[in-house]
Amino acid sequence: MLQYALLHLAGYDSVQEDDLKNFRQWQSRTPGHPENFETPGVEVTTGPLGQGIANAVGLALAEKHLAARFNKPDNEIVDHYTYTILGDGCQMEGVANEACSLAGHWGLGKLIAFYDDNHISIDGDTEIAFTENVEERFKGLGWHVIWVKNGNTGYDEIRAAIKEAKAVKDKPTLIKVTTTIGYGSPNKANSYSVHGSALGAKEVDATRKNLAWPHEPFHVPEDVKRHWSHHVQQGAALEVEWNAKFAEYEKKYKDEAAELKLIITGEPPAGWEKALPTYTPESPADATRNLSQQNLNALVKVLPGFLGGSADLASSNMTLLKMYGNFQKDTPEERNLRFGVREHGMGAICNGIAHHSPGLIPYCATFFVFTDYMRAAIRMSALSQAGVIYVMTHDSIGLGEDGPTHQPIEHLASLRAMPNVFMLRPADGNETAGAYKVAILNRNTPSIIALSRQKLPQLPGTSIEGVEKGGYIISDNSSGNNPDIILIGTGSELEIAAKAADELRKGGKAVRVVSLVSWELFDNQSDAYKESVLPSGVSARVSIEAGSTFGWEKIVGSKGKAIGIDRFGASAPAGRLYKEFGLTPEAVVAAAKFLC
Repeated sequence: MLQYALLHLAGYDSVQEDDLKNFRQWQSRTPGHPENFETPGVEVTTGPLGQGIANAVGLALAEKHLAARFNKPDNEIVDHYTYTILGDGCQMEGVANEACSLAGHWGLGKLIAFYDDNHISIDGDTEIAFTENVEERFKGLGWHVIWVKNGNTGYDEIRAAIKEAKAVKDKPTLIKVTTTIGYGSPNKANSYSVHGSALGAKEVDATRKNLAWPHEPFHVPEDVKRHWSHHVQQGAALEVEWNAKFAEYEKKYKDEAAELKLIITGEPPAGWEKALPTYTPESPADATRNLSQQNLNALVKVLPGFLGGSADLASSNMTLLKMYGNFQKDTPEERNLRFGVREHGMGAICNGIAHHSPGLIPYCATFFVFTDYMRAAIRMSALSQAGVIYVMTHDSIGLGEDGPTHQPIEHLASLRAMPNVFMLRPADGNETAGAYKVAILNRNTPSIIALSRQKLPQLPGTSIEGVEKGGYIISDNSSGNNPDIILIGTGSELEIAAKAADELRKGGKAVRVVSLVSWELFDNQSDAYKESVLPSGVSARVSIEAGSTFGWEKIVGSKGKAIGIDRFGASAPAGRLYKEFGLTPEAVVAAAKFLC
């Protein structure tokens, strides 16, 4: 509510008095947790604790990166601070510590965090579970720390703290502000009963009297209106000043200005997609993680806002941008982000980067199974419409000997269940390029690209254009009629479906092979297109995927057969695992013959 009240006072049309009165009601612009897609003026959606500070780290990283690239001695065109508020609960979350550790390491001097130190959480006084020395921890993380002891009425102390924080250029600053939760409430102040609950009419009246506030509900006194009107006008003047500053910048630094414009507007350069590599069946077999790296290094040459990295697995995820160095405290202009083993913080930081400017396109990477360590950040990408690209390698039992702890089984199904996510599993080079095209073009939807460790052949019939539709036909010998059977595969198992089709065709069967690289994209197509790929008149369907069969009944129907893995994997060479789990052309052929 504080944020909504401030937006209202600051003159945002998105939050009128009626919106404040409709707080947390159906279709209101003031939902229980602020949502950037519902309320203009809300920069990011961060409801779960710890996400806010992590997003703020991403915003501050973006500022430091862009300033290093575009500022000139005579024109600092990128120059802003990032402010955030976090509470005791945020401090307890692991994602907050991951992000704050990186903020200190990167020296994000324009990040200022206010810690609302009120010692109360939902279960009561924080002494029951949280007794660490937060100040010393943050100093150890490389932060400058200031303590404002009177956060209730110490306005001069707070102003002085901000001034001190701005004077520290090489470290982020934590301003610990000790407050009383429910300050002014005679009976509920400093109580967990104020945390997330309304005071109630009786206590509101008592609080008004205690604070000597005689005004009616929602009344804004004239002096308060004048104060905010002054700041609104000041902000408008600063915008005019910045636009004039950019006009001068554009005259003097034409190329840099053009790049910065693309980042600010989110418009990709004309013809960028021509940079995507293409492949033929004669191209050598390769792991899709390697093909992904070819795409990453092609895209960074044409997309000025493209940057990213891995959670300490760059050499396994194949995510290094070869023409750039590492983003570090003293080299913030570089585009390789080294997140260390901090998957959750990595995802949340990338959300902040994506929300800073439409043309900043962050990617982050780890093993597919470790999406479990960052699920909340992925969900916030989807909810807040942050077009983060999640590069997830080692996508199946095909990774082999590392065994079931590292072999994803349920992950494809669970991520397909998440709204506003494109879950893409390419089968070869052309489909990998197609997955990246989808990810770049859809800036309001995160894309998860699942990639293989093992080498895969370049298949006949695959295409970038097919991937854009989510599912498409790669081969069909039915001569324009409905086929006898449809074989459906994704990723590394598309090759298996293709081999099974060759065997069935030898026996005289009319077989269609469909690549279903993204269920979500396929669902978005017209009914006519979906019918042309998976005709309702063909009930004999076999799918094969090295993951849970959960959900595949939607594709193969009640009369079809889904081949997959509905148990944890095992430690063995990949080839042996595929045989033991029945992921073979022979298994597909047997299932197809049973159906038709």
